Amino acid sequence: MTIPPAPTPITAAPTPSTPATAGRGERPRLLGGSPRLAFVLRRLLRAAVSLAIVLVASFFLVHLVPGDPVRAALGPTVSPEAVEALRRSLGLDLPLGQQFANYVGGLFTGDLGVSVSSQRPVAATLAERLPTTLMLSVLSFLIAAVGAFPIGVATAVSARGGRRRAVDLGVSGFLGILIAIPNFLLAVLLISIFSVGLQAFPPAGWGQPSQVVLPVIALAIGPLAYLARIVHVEMLRVLDEPYITTARSKRLPGRVLYLRHALPNIVAASLTAGGVVLVGLVAGTVLIETVFVIPGIGSTIVSSITTKDYPLIQGVVLVYAVLVLVANLVIDLALAVLDPRSTIAEA
Repeated sequence: MTIPPAPTPITAAPTPSTPATAGRGERPRLLGGSPRLAFVLRRLLRAAVSLAIVLVASFFLVHLVPGDPVRAALGPTVSPEAVEALRRSLGLDLPLGQQFANYVGGLFTGDLGVSVSSQRPVAATLAERLPTTLMLSVLSFLIAAVGAFPIGVATAVSARGGRRRAVDLGVSGFLGILIAIPNFLLAVLLISIFSVGLQAFPPAGWGQPSQVVLPVIALAIGPLAYLARIVHVEMLRVLDEPYITTARSKRLPGRVLYLRHALPNIVAASLTAGGVVLVGLVAGTVLIETVFVIPGIGSTIVSSITTKDYPLIQGVVLVYAVLVLVANLVIDLALAVLDPRSTIAEA
């Protein structure tokens, strides 16, 4: 009796590795293995999708506002023939879907439509008023950023290790009050003190240097306090890190300790908070421009809503959306340059 040979064990044929199984915890590298390029393209795609959503929402939502914009622009005594003629000339007699298609097609040529109330191109109106809003926002942001860093750093250094607890609580409480006060209420308070009481600055207008002071301060105080709180908290966190303790044990001068070792490590968090502040400043110009009678796009949107001016409302909302998305995109790209780990983590 012969014993049959043992069967040869069957082994699974090797399969080519796929990106999903190439390695545990690894993701495929796209776009030629460039995490930064993938990060930038992802942010651009996200901004484009957000802009498309804003475009569709702003167009169809304004048409839900009750009332006739043509009748509101021409007045109640105008003849129905004149109302119908203006509606036809503006294309408001077309079906809503066709109006939207015409509006989107005009955007590619820079045509934002014609204002119902002023009969001027919306693009021309926004081109005149946008620089004022940008100047107001940028000046307020610079004042907030420049003032927040020394306040936040000084209070953090003073309160390190529980020292001067009363001063720390007092400064934090005061900053919290400034954050909570609405900017338009600060504007009224500044006008009552410096314009009505002291007569040091004009209460309204734009163009002269003296007319810029109060609006910029009213818009910058809240963001300054918010940034100072962020810098304060981040500075306290960094000062408790082991490498700061090591640097302090070497008896480095305070200037070297704080400027070279501590400050660079709060830049990322401060820049993120700065992006939130910048976006808030762009949106906050609406009330400030209304209070100080500043001819910017903030006051324009208020008047356009009052008159139910559909094309002007859509143009202003679109400009605000672009400003906010550009600000967020710039902050994201700046963070990618300062902290490359953020791009690698998302690649």
